[in-house]
Amino acid sequence: MITETVHLHPAAPGKPAVGQPCNGCGVCCALETCPVGRLRFLRAAGPCPALEWSAAESRYRCGLLAHPARHLAIPARLEGFVARRMARWIAAGQGCDCDAEVQS
Repeated sequence: MITETVHLHPAAPGKPAVGQPCNGCGVCCALETCPVGRLRFLRAAGPCPALEWSAAESRYRCGLLAHPARHLAIPARLEGFVARRMARWIAAGQGCDCDAEVQS
């Protein structure tokens, strides 16, 4: 068993069970970088540089989805198109696929 310590915002929601809808807990992206992030940031270990805390929503968000132009050299007018492609490539909305066990 490998033990890692990650530091998340104290107001972050608890990690959902595998297969449950994503709630923005941030655990998965704090542990490792998704395939799209690996290509963009050239790293596999977390935390992902695109992991963003949203104070307004009290949850973590993927910056590559929420604000692609911040992380990619693209014109602002293409953000919607790129965000839709990113969501598909990382299977956003398909449920939690992080099997890490979380201890407070």
